[in-house]
Amino acid sequence: MTTSATSSAPQAIILAAGKGTRMGGDLPKVVHEVAGKPMVYWVVQACKQAGVSRCVVVVGYKGELVREALAGESGVEFVEQTQQLGTGHAARMAEPLFTTASDVDVFVLAGDGPLIRAETLKQLLKLHRDKQAGATLATATLDDPSGYGRVVRDAQGLFDAIVEQKDATPAQLAIREVNPSYYCFNAGDLFKSLAQVRNTNNQNEYYLTDVPALLKQQGRAVCVIDAVPAEDVLSINTPVQLAEVDAILRKRLGMPQASRQSKESV
Repeated sequence: MTTSATSSAPQAIILAAGKGTRMGGDLPKVVHEVAGKPMVYWVVQACKQAGVSRCVVVVGYKGELVREALAGESGVEFVEQTQQLGTGHAARMAEPLFTTASDVDVFVLAGDGPLIRAETLKQLLKLHRDKQAGATLATATLDDPSGYGRVVRDAQGLFDAIVEQKDATPAQLAIREVNPSYYCFNAGDLFKSLAQVRNTNNQNEYYLTDVPALLKQQGRAVCVIDAVPAEDVLSINTPVQLAEVDAILRKRLGMPQASRQSKESV
């Protein structure tokens, strides 16, 4: 059994391969700007502030634009997902970069979540290491959980599974605790489990969300911490949502708000 690498700095895999078809235009989703920077920039910064030594960014659609957006950022490497086969497949693309780092703790995060906070990542990592967990998730509880995977707990209140909305039963859809894609894994455990993930679901995709349940079935501890403020998990799928998140981050950073005209042109 592999234990968490408490003595080494964590690393991160940031999933940034999607197009974001509802955003309009022809850019990869993660290069749309929030508070004057590509949204993936803020995810990288949160990782660095949380002590991450290396960010492996998984690119896909127009990946050269994501590379350009992060040009000059130290400790950032890139891998490519040539086919969009799901989040599990995307994360697996990073495996060759971890052949000599199988014992490190690794965050797996979405590149389109610019409201992520370093403090949340620090809490996530601390719990993961304290419990020597196979996987640790930071969750959020939302008044309207629509669109998010639901976190299913067992009779004892412990983690049971993550169920994507398109695969959920009516009872599961009523769950308000959601998965905002803040994960911490042991790298070796992560990639061994990703090799076991199958695409037998309503989207025929390889889900990263299946990995924690697989680890639990193998007897590994899977920990959950409800540590993500609801505001931080706002989705960015449309220009209107982008403007909303831009306003929140500008306020948090003490920056002037964007003009009405510039918001409408986003």
